[in-house]
Amino acid sequence: MALEPPPVAPTTEASGPRRPAPSRRSSWASLRPLVLRLHFYAGVLVAPFLLVAATTGLLYAGSFQAEKLLYAHELRVPVGKAVLPISQQVTAARKAHSEGTVSAVRPSPEAGATTRVLLSGVPGVDEDHTLAVFVDPYTGAVRGALEQYGSTGALPLRTWIDELHANLHLGENGRLYSELAASWLWVITGGGLVLWFSRRRTQRELRGTTGRRRTLTLHGTAGVWAAAGLFFLSATGLTWSTYAGASIDDLRTSLRQATPSLTATATTTAAGAHAEHDGGGTGGTGTTAAGVDLDTVLKTARSQGLSDPVEIVPPADSGSAYVVKQIQRSWPTEQDAVAVDPTTGKVTDTLRFADYPVLAKLTRWGIDAHTGILFGIVNQIVLAALALALIFLILWGYRMWWQRGRGSAFGRPIPRGAWSQVPPYLLVPLAAAIAVLGWFVPLLGLPLAAFLTVDTALGELAYRRGKRTYASSAR
Repeated sequence: MALEPPPVAPTTEASGPRRPAPSRRSSWASLRPLVLRLHFYAGVLVAPFLLVAATTGLLYAGSFQAEKLLYAHELRVPVGKAVLPISQQVTAARKAHSEGTVSAVRPSPEAGATTRVLLSGVPGVDEDHTLAVFVDPYTGAVRGALEQYGSTGALPLRTWIDELHANLHLGENGRLYSELAASWLWVITGGGLVLWFSRRRTQRELRGTTGRRRTLTLHGTAGVWAAAGLFFLSATGLTWSTYAGASIDDLRTSLRQATPSLTATATTTAAGAHAEHDGGGTGGTGTTAAGVDLDTVLKTARSQGLSDPVEIVPPADSGSAYVVKQIQRSWPTEQDAVAVDPTTGKVTDTLRFADYPVLAKLTRWGIDAHTGILFGIVNQIVLAALALALIFLILWGYRMWWQRGRGSAFGRPIPRGAWSQVPPYLLVPLAAAIAVLGWFVPLLGLPLAAFLTVDTALGELAYRRGKRTYASSAR
């Protein structure tokens, strides 16, 4: 949290080659210079990435409510007397937009909400996006069409901000910035907490302080209050990052904690039995060539306890079944899913969120909380507050750096011998832990190795310079 370079006690290196005689020191006294220096280096060099992530995260937290206002015409309609059959609503959407294929249907989840018919393979729409056609469930009138991204149903505004936050609109390579920020956020936060609570209480008083000490107190106090949330954002951000995320997935798989999947296989696989399902390029009327329609599929899912909001995914091929899944991500999470045979209308498989392994549930909840969905607007307000706190922490940190040395240097390197003063019973486990973390979280391990190498080199140069100065004065 702090970007303050460590105060370094005078040594004899500047006036001669003699080194201080070793003395017995407490474990914390041995580690503190290293923690402080690492906190400072990481704060100065990683903070710009964190600042971008916090600023874009703040925008994302507000995008949910902005989306409701901006796309109110597409999202909301006057409440009518009766809801039309789903198949009829899909027919209306296909009449207005015959391009592409129907990849999913999201029936109106509540009174006054539109139905979304999602089309894939539409010219001009990104390959990983769909075109959402909004249909009035009471009249069948098409209210408009917008690009949609992801399982959360993000529309153009939120999608643009989401991609800005995730990768700066630079594609897969851009995701490295956000992974770097998430990899170091918990390290900087943890180091700041340790340093803050190691200070004497009188040094943490805000009243009556001025200048750099006041900035330090504001920085430290805000960091303590925000620490739990920052740890959470770091951990959940890593779960779907490129490199650390892959390591986490591998670990979950090895522990048999991976997210289970539904088997979407039809019991009837006769060719042509459902060749023209609603996902087909020539179909799209909401019925199969010889089988059940969307309304029957939805009714079957309802009988299995799947409440709104749900998404109906048509069969992928002649041997596949319909998949109906709950898409409620707010608490309590509703993520049950069923597979329905397109010919008989019978359930062929069921997947309950209650049966998910523990780590799969925690991952789902963590991601949903990180993206502002789990607790709705309360979740979004908390995210906005954390983003603001992180922005102020970074600005206060740079201000302390400026107040201390006018920002002209990175401060003095760790005094020569700092590593040798760390007891082996601490140094060996610490080195092992860093090696393991570096393996699983490479965007933490590689920069950390670079930081330590640079700082050790600076310490060696300072020592040799002091040695030469002493030799010159002796002559």
